[in-house]
Amino acid sequence: MQTARIKLSGRNIQELDSICNEIREIARKFGIDYHGPIPLPTKKMKLTVLKTPSGDGTGHGNATWSKFEMRIHKRVLDVQADDRALRQIMRVNIPQDVRIEIKLLN
Repeated sequence: MQTARIKLSGRNIQELDSICNEIREIARKFGIDYHGPIPLPTKKMKLTVLKTPSGDGTGHGNATWSKFEMRIHKRVLDVQADDRALRQIMRVNIPQDVRIEIKLLN
């Protein structure tokens, strides 16, 4: 039987975990096999910028910097590809900032 690989990514880890729990509950309800959620490495995007537009910093030779960081968390679930279960998974309410990708594997 085919397997559906579900990849989730987003900035809020609580939203990702709640969606993963919903998918697991659907798999349990229909009695199909599933593996996961498997956490993948977190992607950290860092940005360092100079605070003053003139480039002088504080005026004493020490430049002041602002540091920003955004983390992208990722999860992977493998679910047995059952028609009824996949229809229920497609009905799960996904927030706008969460990206989901479903791929069928042999």
